[in-house]
Amino acid sequence: MRGPTGFAERARMIVRAVPKGRVVTYGQVALLAGKPHGAREVGWICHAGGAGIPWQRVVNRLGGLASGFTGGRDGHRRALRRDGVRIGTDLRVN
Repeated sequence: MRGPTGFAERARMIVRAVPKGRVVTYGQVALLAGKPHGAREVGWICHAGGAGIPWQRVVNRLGGLASGFTGGRDGHRRALRRDGVRIGTDLRVN
């Protein structure tokens, strides 16, 4: 069986594997997908979306929520809370 060949495909696979109640950073996804300095590219991949992929589980390196998420940071906060992730008043996860 062949594994995913493209960076975007590998990034999607990694995000699908993030369990409910947990988050990962754009940089962590990039590193695991084989492009250590590809965090910004992961952001664009997330922004492009894809059905059935829990994009809400991806945050920035400081735990901050994405303004480009559907509904902005507030939409990102609501999606993470539905997943059981606690968000601080500064809109960051620990």
